[in-house]
Amino acid sequence: MIPRYAHRRVSEVWAPRSKFDRWLRIEILAAEAWGELGVVPAADVEKIRGASYVLERIDEIEREVGHDVIAFITAMGETLGPESRWVHLGLTSSDVLDTTMATQLVDSVDILLEELGRLEAAMEKQAIAHRHTMAIGRSHGIIAEPLTFGFKLAGYVAELQRDRKRLLTARDEVAVGQISGPVGTHSSVETRVEEYVCEKLGLRPDPAATQVIARDRHAAFMYALAITAGTLERFATEVRHLMRTEVAEVREPFSAKQKGSSA
Repeated sequence: MIPRYAHRRVSEVWAPRSKFDRWLRIEILAAEAWGELGVVPAADVEKIRGASYVLERIDEIEREVGHDVIAFITAMGETLGPESRWVHLGLTSSDVLDTTMATQLVDSVDILLEELGRLEAAMEKQAIAHRHTMAIGRSHGIIAEPLTFGFKLAGYVAELQRDRKRLLTARDEVAVGQISGPVGTHSSVETRVEEYVCEKLGLRPDPAATQVIARDRHAAFMYALAITAGTLERFATEVRHLMRTEVAEVREPFSAKQKGSSA
């Protein structure tokens, strides 16, 4: 999506810096969990907490090794000393990738729910304000019985409320992480490490992950987004129709300095 139409806060969630910051946090949390289990010395855990990375360095290393997570771990290790040997202990790439994506999806949908709430409140306000405002009812685009503009908006409010429920369900489905090793069996990483990392990130451990978190969760998330987008498209199409010169039933706000057609 071009920057003009992209939501700034959502774009920031998916920016490279945000992604790598989340990778860094997961690696630090995993080291902390190993520290609680007595595997990593406390002094080394403390040093790992101060680890960082150089964004450009990650790109340089990835061009050499052809692997994004290895490039990141190497760049992170360059900001540490011998304690870097504990970084990524027992983990596989998808532990970092999929758990990070879960936090990004949760953060994104929280923003969308916030915006949806604002839209729902605004539309409900207008529905009440125009509950007695007469409007033309149409069947297949043909003028039919009269109705009120508030009645028309009430239908969209109800649809937005259903969209909210679907998004909340989708949020719950994707709010799972995994720190379970190469094939998800915890053969190389204690379950307590996964529990600790997920708890700190506000996620639940996936009860049956393999090497990855099952993609049906993400498919359900996209389904909820698509239905919500459909609601918005339906409303936008209706407004566009009602703004046509020969209909002229509604008008969008238009600021004093705003421009329309370049022609």
